[in-house]
Amino acid sequence: MLKPELGLLTWLLLFLVGPGPHLRFARADIGTASRYSPPYTPTACYGNDFSEFPTSNLFAAAGEGIWDNGAACGRQYLVRCISAPVPQSCVPGQTIQIKIVDRAQSSSSRPSRDGSSIVLSETAFAAIANPAVHYLNVEYQQL
Repeated sequence: MLKPELGLLTWLLLFLVGPGPHLRFARADIGTASRYSPPYTPTACYGNDFSEFPTSNLFAAAGEGIWDNGAACGRQYLVRCISAPVPQSCVPGQTIQIKIVDRAQSSSSRPSRDGSSIVLSETAFAAIANPAVHYLNVEYQQL
C-alpha cells in the first residue's frame, strides 16, 4: 500500500511534468466513420440552407449514437482516424474539426457503410484517410 505522501508526490509530478504519451485525460469516443457524396441537401438539420455548411467542407451526418433527436445539429467534433481495413490508410497525426449538418439515417446521399458513428463529407474523409477505403475506425470528441 502506498503511503499518502507518495501518492500526493505522484499527483504533483503528473501535474508539473504532464502525463506523458501513455496517459491521456481527454474524453474521446471510439467509433466508425464512413463517407457520403453529393447531393448533401436537403438535410435533416438545415433543409436546403447551404449557409450552415462550413466553407471548408469539413462536415458530417450524425449516426444514431450521436443524433440525439436532432440536438446534434450544429455540434462540432474533432475526428482522427486510428485504423482502417487497409493498413496505412490513415493520414498520420491528422485531426479535423467537423460540423454536424445532417442525420446519416435520412441523408440524401447514402453512407458508404451503414451504422457508422459519423458519416463524413468526401472532403472531410479524404483529409484524414485514403478515400479508397469505405470506412474507418476513428476517435472523436465533441467540442
